[in-house]
Amino acid sequence: MKVSAMALLAMCAAPLAATAQDAERGRVLYETYCFDCHYPHVHELPRGRSEVQNLQHLRELVASRATLTKHRFTAQERADVVEYLNRSYYRLAK
Repeated sequence: MKVSAMALLAMCAAPLAATAQDAERGRVLYETYCFDCHYPHVHELPRGRSEVQNLQHLRELVASRATLTKHRFTAQERADVVEYLNRSYYRLAK
């Protein structure tokens, strides 16, 4: 899998010990490691047709699918991806 120079720069520029979810970092991680199997339109199903039931379910799905990539996601990175997906597509209550 190719990682763009911009993606690497963005990831390196992000604080390593981030404590809050970072949607931008989540976007970069998603586009870098998840894009080969997923594409944004997969998350744009009409409300009620998405398999995502709630925020906890989204966390569980991201955690289970993160193991399918070549990247070992940290808990913070998974949280960042969840934040990106929730802000961009799902808008689930926190």
